[in-house]
Amino acid sequence: MKILILDGQPDANDVQYAGYLRQLVQRLRAGNHSVTHTIIREQSIKYCTGCWSCWWKTPGRCFVQDDSQQICADTIHADFLLFASPVIMGFPSALLKKTQDKLIPLLHPYIQIVHKECHHRKRYESYPKLGLLLQKSPDTDAEDIKIITDIYDRFSLNFRSTLDFTMTTEQPVEEVFHAINHL
Repeated sequence: MKILILDGQPDANDVQYAGYLRQLVQRLRAGNHSVTHTIIREQSIKYCTGCWSCWWKTPGRCFVQDDSQQICADTIHADFLLFASPVIMGFPSALLKKTQDKLIPLLHPYIQIVHKECHHRKRYESYPKLGLLLQKSPDTDAEDIKIITDIYDRFSLNFRSTLDFTMTTEQPVEEVFHAINHL
């Protein structure tokens, strides 16, 4: 399986988080998965300005020249996309949100009814399944995790995919591996 991990950790000095993801990547590769681990803080990604160029001027591609074009290509070619982030003030990092926003070119601007709701039409035949891996902060509670999960579950609807799990770095790497491996 082709797996893309979008790593939204803004703190390069968080060795515990980095070590956890490094172990997960090693375990996935040992399980014969192809893994791309994109550390967002090392990428040049500008904020979406809502200019709509990705829909009208350069369909399927952000008008702004940054690393989001490669992330979009990696995303659409992946079988599984893992959003990974620490929880900061009750939400995933701004880096992860900024990158998630830059995935909008992967959809058409046109709307259709899906499950009695308005959603963008698919631009591609298939989209990766999704997972969410969160590193709790000391004040993270179950409600924070539920809110974040609900946000990514709604994203998965627009992305014509499924959010298959939400897990935390409190769980052993082997459990995350099994959740991905059994999709």
